[in-house]
Amino acid sequence: MSSITIRVATAADLDRITVIYADAVTQGTASYELEPPSRAEMGARFDSLIAGGFPYLVAEKDGAVLGYAYAGAFRPRPAYRFIVEDSVYIAPEAKGQGVGLKLMQGLIEAAEAAGFRQIIAVIGDGRSDSASVRLHEKLGFRHSGRLEGSGFKHGRWLDTVFMQLSLNGGASTPPDPESWPERKFREGLRGK
Repeated sequence: MSSITIRVATAADLDRITVIYADAVTQGTASYELEPPSRAEMGARFDSLIAGGFPYLVAEKDGAVLGYAYAGAFRPRPAYRFIVEDSVYIAPEAKGQGVGLKLMQGLIEAAEAAGFRQIIAVIGDGRSDSASVRLHEKLGFRHSGRLEGSGFKHGRWLDTVFMQLSLNGGASTPPDPESWPERKFREGLRGK
């Protein structure tokens, strides 16, 4: 029996990533999109994250992609540069097998290595018994807010839950001037 491998996503994974996300959009409530994006749109989103230097991972077993996770900018304004928002999606047939945990562990490691200070989880349909809430709690994320009735999908109102994980000392120390977010910020200033 082979094990699950976590690796950096490539453009070759986008067909499968698009299928996994389409299922999440049409069948689930984690995403507030109502129509699945096209393969071209998913490619544009992927390219933007990769060009920005953000981590994007897939879980693979026996050559099949079972899920993916990435971190992206939480908000576009520069003071938010040390915070990323995570996203994780698992193929229906792979749920409950620890794929999400492995992906998130890899994503946390990658975000920490880049010098980020916080990971924010913005969880759609954030019921306390949701798999995503339980996964983030297991990884040490703390609850940091709830927007009640913030989404309407599949005929019902959904709450959005915010969870947060501190990395690299969080807000207790100044940012590392050599961290990726700070270097990218300084490069942007020089380019103006």
